[in-house]
Amino acid sequence: MELKELTNLLRECAGVDEGVDLDGDVLDTPFDELGYDSLAVLQVTGVIERDYRIQLSDDTVAEATTPRLLLEFINEQLGAASALRAA
Repeated sequence: MELKELTNLLRECAGVDEGVDLDGDVLDTPFDELGYDSLAVLQVTGVIERDYRIQLSDDTVAEATTPRLLLEFINEQLGAASALRAA
């Protein structure tokens, strides 16, 4: 998953605050500074889990305080799921 897809999901699931440019360099910006609380991030990860058939633990999601960290966790799970399907 790439940043653009994640930011599109954030917009769709939780909207976007005025003055926040999700198209800018937001990889290392904490979600709370982008206007997303933990519930918004959980909502987005729920959609990702459903659409990509992966599982992210609540602890993992709580540790993912920035888009970069969340993408790392998501892509790690996507890679593991892909490897299982190929086996």
